[in-house]
Amino acid sequence: MSFVIGRGANAETEQTGHLGRYRALDGSEGATLHVDLDGPHAMLIVGKRGYGKSFTLGVVAEELARVQGVAPVIVDPMGVFSTLAESAAGEAVPVDTVAKPAVTADVLDPRSWCSLLGLSPESGAGGLVWQAAQAKASLAAMQHHIETADAPKTDRRAATNHLALADSWDVFDPDGLGTAELASAAVTVLDVSGLDSAPMNAICRGVAEALYRARIDETIDRLPWLMIDEAHTFFDGVAEPALHTILTRGRAPGVSLVLATQRPSSVTETAISQSDILLSHRLTAEADLDALNAAQPTYMNESLGNRLPTDPGQVVVIDDATETIHAAQVRLRDTPHGGGSPRARDVVAAAGERE
Repeated sequence: MSFVIGRGANAETEQTGHLGRYRALDGSEGATLHVDLDGPHAMLIVGKRGYGKSFTLGVVAEELARVQGVAPVIVDPMGVFSTLAESAAGEAVPVDTVAKPAVTADVLDPRSWCSLLGLSPESGAGGLVWQAAQAKASLAAMQHHIETADAPKTDRRAATNHLALADSWDVFDPDGLGTAELASAAVTVLDVSGLDSAPMNAICRGVAEALYRARIDETIDRLPWLMIDEAHTFFDGVAEPALHTILTRGRAPGVSLVLATQRPSSVTETAISQSDILLSHRLTAEADLDALNAAQPTYMNESLGNRLPTDPGQVVVIDDATETIHAAQVRLRDTPHGGGSPRARDVVAAAGERE
């Protein structure tokens, strides 16, 4: 008998991914556990640093790469998912790594532009940015609009300086990422490592909205899976409204969202309550445990904190589709995991090899 998370027991195994194996009370491995990749899902992967949340996100990405009809896109703040293109077995996963992703300036509405730049819409500079974002579609056009506006020189200078800062991020381009490009590879990795929170949020907002609109407008056939590591970074910035839209309205057009975070207390309550699949590695921070317990389903007869695993790679899976709870061991990656921490002994060994 096979159990598919998100679908149930005795489900057909097509369009599923191999997640791992059941974990018995004595720690031994049991039957194989799969996850449904056929229909849309909101998935939340949590765990403290070093216990496998990014590893598990990579496992889900590997499985999605093998499924037809889906378009997995990973927002990679740590630059660790380019290793998906490698394979110890010699069969590489087709990955398109975009090292310097960019989006169009008009993906942000006027209020979001003010928020992105830390300007109050009621201020002189903020009002100018608002008007420019409302009237123009490119960053260059917005800058020109402000420079020629009938406004006090100090306000124009402040607004221009803020837009110059946004320009220096090099993440806004009239030919920014389109849905055709995002849906072209088995997996698309958007490497936003090295960027500050604001430009990372701008890219995530643009990509999330583009994928959602493409399905609403029926301009792509493949079902998008937007996967975000360090997701807490994007719930405190301009990306949050777009993510909230997918969480609450993504099921009908077929847009899935997979969030991985070590700080579930820093994502919104909606991100937790709307997730139909929760995979929890070890957590110890009281605020994080409280955040999960606050959204704990009624069919759990004890606190989630009492059921969490203690070792890396182990997870508790809450499957809201079937209202079941599972203890599991995540399988080993087929491609190298790029998220491990460097060790001093490795540096010493590498230095010795060069001598």
